[in-house]
Amino acid sequence: MRRSRARTQHPARPSHPSHAAQTTPPTAPNAPTPPTPPFDSRAARRLRAGLGMEPEHVAYGMRSSFGLPHVTPDMVIDWECGTATPTGAELTALAGMLWCSVDDLAGRPRTLREYRVARGVSAETVAHVVGLELLAYLRMEETGQWRGNERQSAALTELLDLSLADFVTVSGRDWKLAELLQGAVTTRWQGYVRPAAKLLPLDRRLVEDVLRELHSAYRSTTTAGLTWTNGTAWTDADDAGRDFLHHIVDRFWSTVSTVESTGPY
Repeated sequence: MRRSRARTQHPARPSHPSHAAQTTPPTAPNAPTPPTPPFDSRAARRLRAGLGMEPEHVAYGMRSSFGLPHVTPDMVIDWECGTATPTGAELTALAGMLWCSVDDLAGRPRTLREYRVARGVSAETVAHVVGLELLAYLRMEETGQWRGNERQSAALTELLDLSLADFVTVSGRDWKLAELLQGAVTTRWQGYVRPAAKLLPLDRRLVEDVLRELHSAYRSTTTAGLTWTNGTAWTDADDAGRDFLHHIVDRFWSTVSTVESTGPY
């Protein structure tokens, strides 16, 4: 039976060759859920804005052209805010709607499983190389908390080609680092040097310089959002500040790289 199509009017959008109707193949019972791919929320928001589209337009196109009836404008907003991540099928459809490739929306891996998948290594291989029972390793992937000892951590780092920032992420310390950094940039950064240096294997002087830089950058970002009209302050500072804090960990590692290249550490 053919279902009738709603006659809701939607803004016109240029056609795109990848917008041909697609259907999502049925999932076999008890089939494992594929890993959620890394996602760059800022790229998605930037690309959508560049096309002059609203989240409603994106959601409607994903429903009507890509066979994803569950996608709503709120889901698109959540993806762009980084509070949710699209599945593989949703990411492919979103890329089609934004006239870009999936690679354009790919972000840095955020979990141990994402790093392993990104490197094309099986869970069995990782468990064997680092010296863990497979089930024990899989539990670490499920919880997002790496619990290996120093030798196992070194083996994991070499196998998956992890930087220090990557290893901090897979060991589940990103949330603690983000908490410390948010406190440092919004209050007195000096009080966060010791706990940050304790959390990370970095030189204390480097940590001091990085926190000072981040504190100054945050103040500049929120101040730059201020504009004046008829003697009244109108501000986008809150939005700028929230975006800064949301990506504070990425900013931290970027600043570490910059400061390391200019100072003796």
